[in-house]
Amino acid sequence: MPTDQITIRGARQHNLKDLTLAIPRDRLVVFTGLSGSGKSSLALDTIYAEGQRRYVESLSAFARQFLGPMERPDLDGIDGLSPTISIDQKGSARNPRSTVGTMTEVYDYLRLLFARVGLPHCPICGREIHKQTIEQMADRIEEMPEGTRLMILGPVVRGRRGEYERLLDEIRKQGFSRVRVDGRVYDLGEMISISRQGRHDIEVVVDRIAVTHDRDHRTRLVDSLEVAAKLGRGSVLLAPVDGGAISMSLDYICAYDGTSVPEPEPRHFSFNTPEGACPVCAGLGAEPIAGESNRSERPCPVCGGARLKPESLAVSVAGLNIAEVAGLSVTEAIGFFESLELSDREETVARGILDEIRARLRFMVDVGLDYLTLARSATSLSGGETQRIRLATQIGSGLSGCLYVLDEPSVGLHQRDNRRLINTLLRLRDLGNSLIVVEHDEEIIRAADWMVDFGPGAGEQGGQVVAAGPLSEVMDDRRSLTAAYLRGDRRVRVPERRRTGNGKKLVIRGAAANNLKGIDVEIPLGSFVTVSGVSGSGKSSLVEDILAPRLAQHFDGARDEPGPHASIEGLEHLDKAIHVDQSPIGRTPRSNPATYTGVFTQIRELFAALPEARMRGYGPDRFSFNVKGGRCEACQGEGTLEIEMQFLPDVYVTCEVCQGTRYSREVLEVRFRGRSIADVLDITVDEAMCVFENIPRIMEKLRTLRDVGLGYIRLGQPASRLSGGEAQRVKLSTALSRRSTGRAIYLLDEPTTGLHYADVERLLNVLHRLVDQGNTVVVVEHNLDVLKTADWLVDLGPEAGARGGEVVAAGTPEQVAANPASYTGAYLRQLLHGTTASAA
Repeated sequence: MPTDQITIRGARQHNLKDLTLAIPRDRLVVFTGLSGSGKSSLALDTIYAEGQRRYVESLSAFARQFLGPMERPDLDGIDGLSPTISIDQKGSARNPRSTVGTMTEVYDYLRLLFARVGLPHCPICGREIHKQTIEQMADRIEEMPEGTRLMILGPVVRGRRGEYERLLDEIRKQGFSRVRVDGRVYDLGEMISISRQGRHDIEVVVDRIAVTHDRDHRTRLVDSLEVAAKLGRGSVLLAPVDGGAISMSLDYICAYDGTSVPEPEPRHFSFNTPEGACPVCAGLGAEPIAGESNRSERPCPVCGGARLKPESLAVSVAGLNIAEVAGLSVTEAIGFFESLELSDREETVARGILDEIRARLRFMVDVGLDYLTLARSATSLSGGETQRIRLATQIGSGLSGCLYVLDEPSVGLHQRDNRRLINTLLRLRDLGNSLIVVEHDEEIIRAADWMVDFGPGAGEQGGQVVAAGPLSEVMDDRRSLTAAYLRGDRRVRVPERRRTGNGKKLVIRGAAANNLKGIDVEIPLGSFVTVSGVSGSGKSSLVEDILAPRLAQHFDGARDEPGPHASIEGLEHLDKAIHVDQSPIGRTPRSNPATYTGVFTQIRELFAALPEARMRGYGPDRFSFNVKGGRCEACQGEGTLEIEMQFLPDVYVTCEVCQGTRYSREVLEVRFRGRSIADVLDITVDEAMCVFENIPRIMEKLRTLRDVGLGYIRLGQPASRLSGGEAQRVKLSTALSRRSTGRAIYLLDEPTTGLHYADVERLLNVLHRLVDQGNTVVVVEHNLDVLKTADWLVDLGPEAGARGGEVVAAGTPEQVAANPASYTGAYLRQLLHGTTASAA
């Protein structure tokens, strides 16, 4: 076998048709084709899955039992496969403690920087403070009233879990007789019980003295402090023998008010540790709500959303504390660290730390994320943003000889930033890696070394390679639908006329969520409206954070508060709001297009109304594979049985009782036009339209699924086997199938995610049909084929983050294209050149 290529033999995963394909190694390879044509099935579910399985199987049996077995993809084999790394849009962090800084590890280096060269200040008075010496501590003790009885303590455990019997025994053998555990003093001869679950402080009692002013006392005091400092690895605690609030440590101490703070360590700047986290909000930064486990959006009243203790926030580098540095955008942070002035000693200590921080920040700029702040919560990131952060992290790792599989890295990225992403992919390739990128973006396709076009259709009509090779060869292949769009033989047409709306407007006043600058935005009703702008310019803040929640409040009584704004005028002109965001549909095998769209409920009601079902007393629930009585009890309605193989991957076999139909034999005897309920789940949307052609309620939902290009999928296809584009369109079809009143507003967030040119064209036909019925459609988009067909375009910017949040241009695509300040307009000019749409 050639060593310069990866050869996939007999791939049959999902809809793949026993596919055999060879692709070059150490090249940028793009997989493209219709949504559902098999791109992700080969790239992620076959190539990446097999790479991961081989890695796990290379480990010992002992290690494999903890990782869990991995199922082998359905294929004959793969030759020339390198270690694989997937960078997809799934798995965005749901942990509220995760931030952009922690995901990229920049915050880890920031914590180290502040611990090593940060300048501590008093959290009370704000004055600069310095660490005490043993001599200075002895001086302060001698200033106390004569006769004051004190304990000198050496801290050996600070805030750690464990039992520590062995440690206590070692302390006893060293000659010490007393120890303080969690504030209580024990004799080391006693039995000391320490819970494994709790966090504990353990300090050795080095000496118990009464303050006097003679020379011998001074010598003993200094000696005891030195012993305690050695035990405590540089730290000493001083506490009254009889208890009380007075406590002193060999740490940083304010000369004005006596406030003592510990020597800065990286853990003191982590909001995930007891030593660093704000005790009120536990490091989450949000105000706690009495009696509720979740938290409000209001910042914590103690830390102000900074998440850290006051003493941690009192440490500064170049005048900024760590929360203020994390609050800078990536661009601003680069400027801060490039201009950072340190002393020679500090420069020597921090050089390696700063090199790592600057490199990671530049990688984020390279993938178009310069507008994000390091403190941005990971839960607020889009799938595309999360994927590009992971891409930047991989470049920083400097690995070579790997196979990277990426799923549409251009999602959510403005055309202006595409070149930077492409350069990043090429850089990863030039490090000696192979890249397989599932993409629809024309610029990335044209930048690839090798192209594989899947098709010819989608679903069961796809799963084959239509064309493969360098772009120049694929462009000449007349069988390739993608090549037809790249050549310009097929294209999304610019409409001959732009709608002017129905004369009414929806006006958002004083929009100020996130980076929006108190802007006013007009949306002409009865029009197809798009909101565009560079990534991070404020599009989602306007539509997702302000408009959608306000409409949900007005029409549905929702409780979620919209982002800051003055008012929204014109709501009286609407009677319904339908919002389609990017949240995923169900990902369990029991969820499918029929259940998600609700058409399965109507089909079950139809079966329950059949004479045979009525005679047997079957209700709609009897035709559900999730309910006792209707489902096959042998497999609990799964259709398959799992056989555990211990160290080998579990094997799934078809249920012998129901033969995979999921239903009991009695339920399968009820038939509609010769088909059982299981047969109906096994037919495509197009076939179902023939079966249910005389049932208007069912046909309405089926027709919408077909209109968004999903006529080929089976009604019962598990949601876990839908591609990203298919899942998004199932959700969209559900929203579009609601009865139109002609006064509804539809809000869509990047509906072209995962869609091929032909799929986009079909989707636009559906959306424009809604507008033709009198409705208003508002779409947040980067796709130029969508933007050029809009009646009205609102372009935000001019840049991202703090430099965005303003209306750069608003009007028809032609008017925006004529505006020299609009980045979107510059790209529209190229598309609209030679075409002009008139106002209707």
